[in-house]
Amino acid sequence: LAENPQVRYAEAASGDPLPEFLSVAEAKHLIAFLSNARPRPGVTGARRDAHAAFTWQELRNRVAVALHLGGGLTPAEVRALTLSSPISRGGRVRDRPWKISIPANGDSPARETPIAPWAGELLQHWLQVRSERKIPGDMLFPSTATGKTWSKQSHYSATRQLLADAGLDGNEGGTFKLRHTFAMRQLRRGTAPEEVARWLGVEVEVMDRYKHVVSSPMEVV
Repeated sequence: LAENPQVRYAEAASGDPLPEFLSVAEAKHLIAFLSNARPRPGVTGARRDAHAAFTWQELRNRVAVALHLGGGLTPAEVRALTLSSPISRGGRVRDRPWKISIPANGDSPARETPIAPWAGELLQHWLQVRSERKIPGDMLFPSTATGKTWSKQSHYSATRQLLADAGLDGNEGGTFKLRHTFAMRQLRRGTAPEEVARWLGVEVEVMDRYKHVVSSPMEVV
């Protein structure tokens, strides 16, 4: 298990130094796969209520992966989030989180990072479901209905299975590949490297690893 990059770097700020990332097609596919777990008021028929078939654990897993891809969070950061971490104040849609407050961890200071709108929609639904189930404790993503902390190995197993279910199990890098995808998306949109580094909680020099990949504007998700 420790030989797997996703586990080996699970507590690191930057993870695997190789900036492997999802293609646009892969990212779009994963976003659609994850988004099946939230209400879809704009569609009709069976798809409209498909989210009701998901258990709270399945929803939790999808929202956690959404924060890896849509916010660039590391596995350790996702597990450390509390109910006060999602920030909806000042957003465009009432009660919908648009950024995440991440606590300090080692050399990485506390920070706030924006999340993609689709990830915010999933997180909003998760907060509602978590509240309705009256899961105790302060952890945003508990392991059990009693509020137990989500362990490193349990989180790893859950996200690995989810990516396999999405048809991405052949891709190496796990959740850090999703983190790199977030960084690449921001850089390709023209966000300053200094700002992306701040969102990721890393030194700006870390952005140098992306320079040979970000050579020109490309389609972003």
